[in-house]
Amino acid sequence: MVTLYYHAGACSLAPHIALEWIGEPYETKEVEFGDKEYLKVNPAGAVPALDTGEGWTLTQAAAVLRYLAHRYPKAGIGADSSPRDEAEADRWSSFITGDLHPAFFPLFLPDRYTSARKKEAFDNVRQAAKALVRKKFDILEAHLAGRRYIVGDKRSYLDAYVFPMERWGAAMLEDGLSKYPNIRKHHDMMAADDGVKRALAAEGA
Repeated sequence: MVTLYYHAGACSLAPHIALEWIGEPYETKEVEFGDKEYLKVNPAGAVPALDTGEGWTLTQAAAVLRYLAHRYPKAGIGADSSPRDEAEADRWSSFITGDLHPAFFPLFLPDRYTSARKKEAFDNVRQAAKALVRKKFDILEAHLAGRRYIVGDKRSYLDAYVFPMERWGAAMLEDGLSKYPNIRKHHDMMAADDGVKRALAAEGA
């Protein structure tokens, strides 16, 4: 049985959703950032981590999600098998990992992005971060025009992957997702999904 290490509200929500979609037994362990015991599991201290139940542990959200899709193919949460479909899945996974997700980091931890220790400096960092988030959301908004899912014509682990960031945007941008109707539509579709509801409830969200 696999065990997911997660922190409520973090991007580890994505594999939590994927596990609900898969429907096979799994366990979860909630962890706090900086916890010494968790650092033994993942020295980077980030979530998620997945104990595969096979004597090894996997980290990094994109890798965990792709692994789950391949381990449980009957769940149908991976990309279709054509080279183009797989490339598109890799492209959007890379975008979420390398562009969209990091854009939020200064919002959560502005003190890491300036040597100044004053509130004004932190506020400036947050404003710059929000501008960057909006630029990345512009890209996602354009991609979702006329689409229901991130790739293909069925839900995949990419829909689960982007959902935490949609939630962060809804909560942390002054106008929420009001300027991004396609993103908001995707967010609302995900929020109405039974598996997503179960994962959120389990995390106390």
